Amino acid sequence: MLYSEGLKKSRDFSRVYREGKSKSNALMVLYSCPNGTDRNRLGIVVSKKVGNSVVRHRLKRLVRENYRLNEGCYSRGSDLVVVMRRGSDRADFYAIEASLNQLSRNLGLLVSHEMA
Repeated sequence: MLYSEGLKKSRDFSRVYREGKSKSNALMVLYSCPNGTDRNRLGIVVSKKVGNSVVRHRLKRLVRENYRLNEGCYSRGSDLVVVMRRGSDRADFYAIEASLNQLSRNLGLLVSHEMA
């Protein structure tokens, strides 16, 4: 069983924004930056502009669960930051999964093409 940690500190988020690569689509922006370890760390940002706290936490749970289910397909050793965009409040589980997988593929983070 794989386990990724979460990004918590503001300086870690800033480093990923500053040094990392990014790709975006209508629902989200995905930033990726090597972290020098054998684990991935995931950070999720949802602005108040997206919705109220219930909506924001729902989106965070959906992104976290999508990542967890597909974690074995990701290459190791990256800090990932997902920034949800305005309008993503209406997205369902499958739309978020497709969006996250597309951006991960574009950044070269997926080592396996078989998604769970």
